[in-house]
Amino acid sequence: MAKTGRLWLVGAGPGAAELLTLKAARLIAQADVVVHDGLVGPDVLAMARADAVRVSVEKRRDRHTMAQGEINALLVREVRAGRNVVRLKGGDPFVFGRGGEELEAARAAGIPCEVVPGVSAALGCAAEAGLPLTHRALSSAVSFVAGTCQGLKEQDWRGLAGPGRTLVVYMGVTTAGLIADKLMADGVSPDMP
Repeated sequence: MAKTGRLWLVGAGPGAAELLTLKAARLIAQADVVVHDGLVGPDVLAMARADAVRVSVEKRRDRHTMAQGEINALLVREVRAGRNVVRLKGGDPFVFGRGGEELEAARAAGIPCEVVPGVSAALGCAAEAGLPLTHRALSSAVSFVAGTCQGLKEQDWRGLAGPGRTLVVYMGVTTAGLIADKLMADGVSPDMP
Protein backbone atom coordinates (compact mmCIF):
# COMPACT_ATOMS: atom_id res chain seq x y z
CA MET A 1 0.00 0.00 0.00
CA ALA A 2 1.36 3.42 -0.98
CA LYS A 3 2.20 5.86 1.80
CA THR A 4 -0.10 8.88 1.95
CA GLY A 5 1.61 12.22 2.32
CA ARG A 6 0.29 15.36 3.91
CA LEU A 7 0.93 19.11 3.67
CA TRP A 8 1.22 21.62 6.49
CA LEU A 9 1.48 25.37 5.86
CA VAL A 10 3.50 26.43 8.89
CA GLY A 11 4.23 29.94 10.12
CA ALA A 12 7.89 30.26 11.09
CA GLY A 13 7.34 33.53 12.92
CA PRO A 14 9.59 36.57 12.66
CA GLY A 15 12.82 34.60 12.56
CA ALA A 16 13.57 33.34 16.05
CA ALA A 17 13.18 29.60 16.66
CA GLU A 18 12.00 30.32 20.20
CA LEU A 19 8.92 32.09 18.79
CA LEU A 20 7.66 29.00 16.93
CA THR A 21 4.56 27.30 18.22
CA LEU A 22 5.10 23.87 19.77
CA LYS A 23 3.12 22.35 16.91
CA ALA A 24 5.31 24.07 14.32
CA ALA A 25 8.48 22.80 16.00
CA ARG A 26 7.10 19.25 16.15
CA LEU A 27 6.06 19.27 12.48
CA ILE A 28 9.40 20.65 11.30
CA ALA A 29 11.19 17.89 13.21
CA GLN A 30 9.00 15.20 11.62
CA ALA A 31 8.81 16.41 8.01
CA ASP A 32 10.22 14.47 5.08
CA VAL A 33 10.44 17.67 3.02
CA VAL A 34 10.76 21.27 4.21
CA VAL A 35 9.97 23.88 1.54
CA HIS A 36 11.03 27.20 3.03
CA ASP A 37 11.11 30.94 2.43
CA GLY A 38 14.32 32.95 2.47
CA LEU A 39 13.14 34.67 5.67
CA VAL A 40 13.30 31.42 7.64
CA GLY A 41 16.44 31.45 9.78
CA PRO A 42 19.08 28.74 9.96
CA ASP A 43 18.19 27.95 13.58
CA VAL A 44 14.65 27.08 12.48
CA LEU A 45 15.87 24.98 9.54
CA ALA A 46 18.28 23.17 11.88
CA MET A 47 15.24 21.74 13.65
CA ALA A 48 14.48 19.53 10.63
CA ARG A 49 15.61 15.91 10.56
CA ALA A 50 19.10 15.38 9.14
CA ASP A 51 17.64 13.33 6.27
CA ALA A 52 14.83 15.76 5.46
CA VAL A 53 14.98 17.34 2.05
CA ARG A 54 15.22 21.14 2.29
CA VAL A 55 14.03 23.20 -0.68
CA SER A 56 14.55 26.95 -0.72
CA VAL A 57 11.90 28.92 -2.61
CA GLU A 58 13.31 32.27 -1.54
CA LYS A 59 11.69 35.39 -2.95
CA ARG A 60 13.33 38.77 -2.87
CA ARG A 61 12.06 41.92 -4.49
CA ASP A 62 12.11 41.36 -8.27
CA ARG A 63 14.00 38.04 -7.86
CA HIS A 64 12.12 34.82 -7.24
CA THR A 65 13.73 31.38 -7.01
CA MET A 66 10.44 29.85 -8.16
CA ALA A 67 7.18 31.31 -9.39
CA GLN A 68 4.19 30.74 -7.09
CA GLY A 69 2.64 28.26 -9.54
CA GLU A 70 5.83 26.19 -9.47
CA ILE A 71 5.84 26.21 -5.66
CA ASN A 72 2.23 25.03 -5.64
CA ALA A 73 3.07 22.23 -8.11
CA LEU A 74 6.12 21.20 -6.04
CA LEU A 75 4.03 20.91 -2.87
CA VAL A 76 1.37 18.82 -4.60
CA ARG A 77 3.97 16.59 -6.30
CA GLU A 78 5.83 15.87 -3.04
CA VAL A 79 2.64 15.03 -1.12
CA ARG A 80 1.41 12.79 -3.94
CA ALA A 81 4.76 10.99 -3.76
CA GLY A 82 3.84 10.03 -0.18
CA ARG A 83 5.97 12.58 1.65
CA ASN A 84 5.00 14.67 4.65
CA VAL A 85 5.71 18.23 3.57
CA VAL A 86 6.08 21.32 5.72
CA ARG A 87 5.78 24.56 3.76
CA LEU A 88 7.65 26.83 6.14
CA LYS A 89 6.72 30.46 5.71
CA GLY A 90 8.13 33.55 7.40
CA GLY A 91 5.67 35.11 9.82
CA ASP A 92 2.16 33.72 9.43
CA PRO A 93 1.03 31.86 6.29
CA PHE A 94 -2.13 33.96 5.97
CA VAL A 95 -0.59 37.43 6.52
CA PHE A 96 0.89 38.39 3.13
CA GLY A 97 2.43 34.92 2.89
CA ARG A 98 0.47 33.52 -0.07
CA GLY A 99 -0.72 30.74 2.20
CA GLY A 100 -4.21 31.18 0.82
CA GLU A 101 -2.98 30.41 -2.70
CA GLU A 102 -1.11 27.33 -1.51
CA LEU A 103 -4.14 26.09 0.44
CA GLU A 104 -6.31 26.56 -2.66
CA ALA A 105 -3.80 24.54 -4.74
CA ALA A 106 -3.81 21.72 -2.17
CA ARG A 107 -7.61 21.65 -2.07
CA ALA A 108 -7.84 21.67 -5.87
CA ALA A 109 -5.44 18.72 -5.98
CA GLY A 110 -7.38 16.88 -3.29
CA ILE A 111 -4.43 16.60 -0.92
CA PRO A 112 -4.77 16.97 2.86
CA CYS A 113 -3.51 20.30 4.16
CA GLU A 114 -3.50 22.00 7.54
CA VAL A 115 -2.51 25.56 8.41
CA VAL A 116 -0.40 26.20 11.51
CA PRO A 117 -0.35 29.90 12.39
CA GLY A 118 2.81 31.74 13.30
CA VAL A 119 3.72 35.00 14.97
CA SER A 120 3.44 37.60 12.22
CA ALA A 121 6.28 40.02 11.55
CA ALA A 122 4.08 42.89 12.72
CA LEU A 123 3.53 41.26 16.11
CA GLY A 124 7.17 40.25 16.46
CA CYS A 125 8.51 43.69 15.53
CA ALA A 126 6.04 45.47 17.78
CA ALA A 127 6.99 43.23 20.71
CA GLU A 128 10.72 43.69 20.12
CA ALA A 129 10.33 47.47 19.91
CA GLY A 130 7.97 47.60 22.90
CA LEU A 131 5.29 49.33 20.82
CA PRO A 132 1.79 47.91 21.27
CA LEU A 133 -0.26 47.80 18.09
CA THR A 134 -3.33 48.60 20.15
CA HIS A 135 -3.49 50.45 23.46
CA ARG A 136 -6.64 51.38 25.30
CA ALA A 137 -5.57 55.03 25.56
CA LEU A 138 -3.96 55.37 22.12
CA SER A 139 -5.16 53.00 19.43
CA SER A 140 -8.33 50.95 19.21
CA ALA A 141 -7.77 49.69 15.67
CA VAL A 142 -4.92 48.19 13.67
CA SER A 143 -4.72 47.63 9.90
CA PHE A 144 -2.24 45.58 7.89
CA VAL A 145 -1.47 46.64 4.30
CA ALA A 146 0.99 45.55 1.64
CA GLY A 147 3.26 48.31 0.40
CA THR A 148 3.93 46.52 -2.87
CA CYS A 149 0.33 46.22 -4.06
CA GLN A 150 -0.53 46.83 -7.67
CA GLY A 151 -2.55 49.99 -8.14
CA LEU A 152 -1.47 51.62 -4.88
CA LYS A 153 -2.78 55.02 -5.97
CA GLU A 154 -6.24 53.62 -6.76
CA GLN A 155 -6.71 52.03 -3.33
CA ASP A 156 -8.80 53.82 -0.73
CA TRP A 157 -6.73 54.05 2.47
CA ARG A 158 -8.95 56.63 4.19
CA GLY A 159 -9.50 55.61 7.79
CA LEU A 160 -6.56 53.19 7.94
CA ALA A 161 -4.22 55.58 9.72
CA GLY A 162 -4.62 58.57 11.96
CA PRO A 163 -5.53 59.32 15.55
CA GLY A 164 -6.58 56.20 17.42
CA ARG A 165 -5.42 53.83 14.67
CA THR A 166 -2.22 51.93 13.95
CA LEU A 167 -1.15 51.16 10.39
CA VAL A 168 1.31 48.33 9.73
CA VAL A 169 2.87 48.36 6.26
CA TYR A 170 4.48 45.15 5.03
CA MET A 171 7.07 45.26 2.23
CA GLY A 172 7.00 49.04 2.08
CA VAL A 173 10.64 50.12 2.18
CA THR A 174 11.04 50.77 -1.54
CA THR A 175 7.62 52.43 -1.84
CA ALA A 176 7.75 54.43 1.42
CA GLY A 177 7.59 57.78 -0.38
CA LEU A 178 4.60 56.71 -2.47
CA ILE A 179 2.89 55.33 0.64
CA ALA A 180 3.41 58.60 2.54
CA ASP A 181 2.04 60.58 -0.42
CA LYS A 182 -0.95 58.22 -0.68
CA LEU A 183 -1.75 58.50 3.04
CA MET A 184 -1.58 62.30 2.96
CA ALA A 185 -3.72 62.39 -0.21
CA ASP A 186 -6.28 60.24 1.64
CA GLY A 187 -6.40 62.68 4.57
CA VAL A 188 -3.64 61.73 7.02
CA SER A 189 -1.95 64.80 8.46
CA PRO A 190 1.71 65.26 7.48
CA ASP A 191 2.37 65.75 11.21
CA MET A 192 1.28 62.20 12.05
CA PRO A 193 4.22 60.29 13.58
